[in-house]
Amino acid sequence: MSTSSTPRGERIHIAIFGRSNVGKSSVINALTGQELAVVSPVKGTTTDPVYKAMELLPLGPVILIDTAGLDDEGLLGEQRMQKTREIIGRTDLALLVADAAAGADDFYVELLAELRFKGIPVISVINKSDTVENVHKIQSGIEAMYGVKSVPFNALSGDGVAGLKQAIIDALPHDNERFRIVGDLISPGDFVVMVIPIDKAAPKGRLILPQQQCIRDVLESDAVAIVTKEHELKETLGHLGRKPRLVITDSQAFLKVAADTPKDVPLTSFSILFARHKGELNELVRGARAIENLQDGDSVLIAEACTHHQQSDDIGTVKIPRWLRQLTGRQLHIEHAAGYGYPPDLSRYALIVHCGACMLNRKAMLHRIQESKAAQVPIVNYGVLIAYVHGIFPRAIDLFPSAVMAWEESADSPV
Repeated sequence: MSTSSTPRGERIHIAIFGRSNVGKSSVINALTGQELAVVSPVKGTTTDPVYKAMELLPLGPVILIDTAGLDDEGLLGEQRMQKTREIIGRTDLALLVADAAAGADDFYVELLAELRFKGIPVISVINKSDTVENVHKIQSGIEAMYGVKSVPFNALSGDGVAGLKQAIIDALPHDNERFRIVGDLISPGDFVVMVIPIDKAAPKGRLILPQQQCIRDVLESDAVAIVTKEHELKETLGHLGRKPRLVITDSQAFLKVAADTPKDVPLTSFSILFARHKGELNELVRGARAIENLQDGDSVLIAEACTHHQQSDDIGTVKIPRWLRQLTGRQLHIEHAAGYGYPPDLSRYALIVHCGACMLNRKAMLHRIQESKAAQVPIVNYGVLIAYVHGIFPRAIDLFPSAVMAWEESADSPV
């Protein structure tokens, strides 16, 4: 997979925040060397967030996000600010832009506190540094008072671009394991069998994103990826000549695959692997306990990170609601959310069922899990739920000792 085609959900998200008309769009234009965002002296020029994917070595693929000012006004201003706050929830690193002449005013300090409260690392960008005589005094003052790396910057001339890029590189871990999904579970030379049904929901002529990424991860681990469909699995295993290290299946084929996979061969799903890769598998495993406690009239939110054309047997709108009602015997109220939109009030739900989050970055999925915990609402993802309702849950998480422990402990502390 080339860096230009790296999915947005696998990129480091670097977002630019600050007052309206402080020069945020000029900063992103200078960093990318392109006129991506419209620059104007008119306050509130940036409306919807602007995204730009780029390569920043040695970090690798990143995405820069220009946002509207968080001091916007009026009805449209409130809507623009809401979109900006949604960006905060999926930000890995924040660039907080201040006008050199204004320095660290009250707005800057409040926004810095909010970003830090949410655990987001921050770099202070002192823009329009040419408009003050002693910008380095302002820089050292901000660093000493607020303990945040500060970089003088002149977006118009490009002065400070190299320094800002280096500060970004220094602020983020150079973690080669960031994008690993299955690689830490296998060794070079291992056989990994992937069961991929080809059904109506599969994109024509290609595999869905989690399947592509798992295949790539296996190959990068110097292991052998073997791809088959559920009805050919038994024959495939018989022809291998030795046991595979792992079988990974699409969640919807769990029952058939579990029946045809020998008990001594580890089995899990793409969605469970992504629950670990993108979020907190242990928390999602604990959330499965809530299924057995659902009552008549309870509201369940089914959340998907992407929008897609729904088939007659769509997993989120048809199958999961049916399985939940069949398993619990309860009359449940099912609601749906899709894309980046997420209900601001989660407290009215008895359970949240989330997709595999292949279109979200890890920060965004962790943010959603934290929101559910803050609202004291259990959350589970598709793969964990499907394994649970089909009665093969223990086997599906057996590869992950901490998840097994979380499941066992949750029996003594019901959700």
